[in-house]
Amino acid sequence: MKFKGKVAIVTGGGRDIGKSISKRLASEGARVVINYRSDDASAQATADEIVEAGGSALLHRADVTVANEVAGLIAASTQAYGEGIDLLVNCAGGMVARKTLAEMDEAFFDHVMDLNLKSAFLVTKAALPHLREGSAIVNLASLAGRDGGGPGATVYATAKGALMTLTRGWAKELGPQGIRVNALCPGLIGTSFHDIFSKPEGRKAVAGNTPLRREGHPDEVAAAVAYLLSEEASFLTGVNLDINGGLFFS
Repeated sequence: MKFKGKVAIVTGGGRDIGKSISKRLASEGARVVINYRSDDASAQATADEIVEAGGSALLHRADVTVANEVAGLIAASTQAYGEGIDLLVNCAGGMVARKTLAEMDEAFFDHVMDLNLKSAFLVTKAALPHLREGSAIVNLASLAGRDGGGPGATVYATAKGALMTLTRGWAKELGPQGIRVNALCPGLIGTSFHDIFSKPEGRKAVAGNTPLRREGHPDEVAAAVAYLLSEEASFLTGVNLDINGGLFFS
């Protein structure tokens, strides 16, 4: 119960990797605020599973690209669990669509950047006055941020690369306040993201080229998040940790 009594906010915490993170933190004793935007059923199922297992979960629907909705998320956490926040996971994000430079317009560029980068900025800034000394932040970046992404994923990859840089900058800025900031860079993880945006033959080929010869599981990402948030990682900050089965070495 390494997070017993601690308050955690997980954006995009209702499904896929976010769901695994929410459940893992709750299983370790955290009181988890699960943010989601639109998938009520998945978010409710996540909260129900946590409660049934004896954990504590609060659902809050908010678009984390909108400042006043982010303010509502932080307010919901402080009203339910007190003024302090100990753990923050910026997991919300997505590719939206695969588009080449010729196909995309300014609105698409802005939307993808907002979803993956601006969201982390807004949530972290709003949470900052409540983050206690000794708290920790984990941003969900991507292997795409290191290698530029696959076909039509340039803007998504750019946003994730910027999030990695933001992680390093925040680590320097917030370290003196006793706040650690790290990021995870997942490779091919078996989620609905790839069900939507990756062709089965492409996924099979990537998994085959991975030294471990398989896709990752969301629970494996959640375990890495839990480690980075824990006291076991107390001297780690500014790290962009690869979790890709050996597909790419930074």
